[in-house]
Amino acid sequence: MLAPERRTRADLYAAVAIAVVVAIAAAVAWSTSDARGTESDPAAHPASVAPAADRLPDALTERWQAPDGVSARALTSSGVAITGDGGTVRGLDATTGRELWKYQRDLPLCALESQFATVIATYRDPRGCSQTTMLGAEDGRRRTARSSYMDSQVRLSTDGTYVLAQGPRRLEMWRSDLVRTLEYGYVDAQVNPHTQPRHGCTLLSAASGGSRLAVLERCPDDAADRLTVLNPAPKDASAPEEYGSHVLTEPGAAAGNARVIAVADNRIALYLPGTDAAPPEFAIYDANANSLAVHRLSAPIADNSTVTRLGSAYFVFTGNSVIALSASTFEPLWTAPDALGAPAMMAGNVLVPVADGIAALDPGSGAQQKRIPLRRSDYHGEPISLAVSGPVVLELRGGRLYGTS
Repeated sequence: MLAPERRTRADLYAAVAIAVVVAIAAAVAWSTSDARGTESDPAAHPASVAPAADRLPDALTERWQAPDGVSARALTSSGVAITGDGGTVRGLDATTGRELWKYQRDLPLCALESQFATVIATYRDPRGCSQTTMLGAEDGRRRTARSSYMDSQVRLSTDGTYVLAQGPRRLEMWRSDLVRTLEYGYVDAQVNPHTQPRHGCTLLSAASGGSRLAVLERCPDDAADRLTVLNPAPKDASAPEEYGSHVLTEPGAAAGNARVIAVADNRIALYLPGTDAAPPEFAIYDANANSLAVHRLSAPIADNSTVTRLGSAYFVFTGNSVIALSASTFEPLWTAPDALGAPAMMAGNVLVPVADGIAALDPGSGAQQKRIPLRRSDYHGEPISLAVSGPVVLELRGGRLYGTS
């Protein structure tokens, strides 16, 4: 039988040295990891969801308010009002404003969105708005996360299937699990330099819907803006699949503030600002970027205009009115004047913020069904975004979210 191996003093020193190195490496990894700078305080139980309102309120009163300097629109999901401020995402009881859960990082938030009972929070690090976390809306628990090179400013939007993250040089499409289905524009570490169709373009505006992604971009060799229609989920996420791409020739196509308004499987609507000789218009294109129709507008829309999708219908807040678009053709159906912001749906009516409260409109005709009084505190004319959670009407304005009932 062999004699047992004897450890020497050198063996012991080596073991200690290895243990010290491992401990130091672990400490460094912890100090630089995402986990160290993250505080997650989920709800003990999922939030209860109030039933949808079956009638309109006779009046509304502000019940609570909370800071929300990140959201581009009022967000609510699973009975929870969602806010983003600094590096913190909070889920609040929509009725009382009480905090239900919190997710906080030592990084600033870039953008915040919600879809399919989840919250998508994008944070900025040295690579741009590159770190994205998905939380459950009902309890704030982390579902998944992703990281990739992005611009330092991005806009998040959802279409019922995908999430679009768009910056001025680059955009990505993500599935519901945050897996990337498409990258378009600037690529940080390009394995195949010939996969992107153009280089050096500025992405002005983008929106997705169904099986199409529409991008309005300005490229170095183009005389005007270019409309490009893409597959949001090609076979290879790094190789965009174009359905069509054309430099626009309509009046206002070179003005610089055109934008994508709405996208469906077979239609795309753009806003073109017009020129001194031509009025502004909604220009309609088919799924391959070919021109179909033009609808002239009486006045240009504001830079802070927004587009809201309620069900299958689209509503454009122009800066002082709301224009309803046909779900099938994107033709303007009716206009509600004197609007202060983006609408929401409640009890079968379109709610539009107005000076003395909320106007409830028939979705088919735009006829006013009811005027709901609301006295707003600390309001200075900024655009308002509405959302509805059960009997509660939420207003996002001036960097704060207000709960009214």
